[in-house]
Amino acid sequence: MAAGSAAPTSGEYIVHHLTHLNSTGHAQKSVIDWTVINIDTMFYSIVLGLATVFVLWLAARKATSGVPGRFQAAVEILVDMVSEQAKGIIHSAESRKFVSPLALTVFVWIFFMNAMDLLPVDLLPRIGEMFGIHYQRVVGTADLNAALGMSIGVLLVCIYYNIKIKGLGGWIHELFTAPFGSHPLLYPINFVMQMIEFVAKTVSHGMRLFGNMYAGELVFMLIALLGGTATVFGFVGHIIAGSIWAIFHILIITLQAFIFMMLTLVYVGQAHEAH
Repeated sequence: MAAGSAAPTSGEYIVHHLTHLNSTGHAQKSVIDWTVINIDTMFYSIVLGLATVFVLWLAARKATSGVPGRFQAAVEILVDMVSEQAKGIIHSAESRKFVSPLALTVFVWIFFMNAMDLLPVDLLPRIGEMFGIHYQRVVGTADLNAALGMSIGVLLVCIYYNIKIKGLGGWIHELFTAPFGSHPLLYPINFVMQMIEFVAKTVSHGMRLFGNMYAGELVFMLIALLGGTATVFGFVGHIIAGSIWAIFHILIITLQAFIFMMLTLVYVGQAHEAH
């Protein structure tokens, strides 16, 4: 909260921590609004995106044919995992040259963004307040705008491969003839069904990531409130509950990054299939 203000109530504390630093200068909670730029989300997404590129570049630069170190071994395991998943879903070796690195980058990037949830709730916001920044959310994937933005990016990749593999005419023909057949009376129904499928996949792709990370962020805030009760029970409960949830949350942040990556591969793989 702003310096010099009275101690916030539990509700004020939660609302404050769920408010973005945005381009309007006014309080804006986590709702989808593409007329407003959430500066905190953009900042941490870009910084962690650059960190992702740096880590993968460093792994490639230090790769040797001899006995790998721990860092190289960990990255190789990750690369092999993504490569094997891509081979089982996307049968075009040419497409995998782009899609496999894309999936790897998506996994690491989302993992880094999710992992920001493991930092103490008040750490970065308190540091920001020292510089006059009174609103700040650090988990980019807990912002619906960012999660849907990434899923729309996957949609654009799918459209690209639909056109590349089937040709523009072939893809348009498929939009009007699948899934119910090529009778002219079915064209409108087929087209509507195809649009519903694209929208449903894109929305569910982003919403799944957002929902899980938003819920995890909220639980950390509630645990932080427990530590602010100024009692021994509250302090001890805060430490125990926070530690247990943080350990469990490591699984969640990894699983959500993996699911988003796998769905990316699945949707791009479907773009290679003809109906």
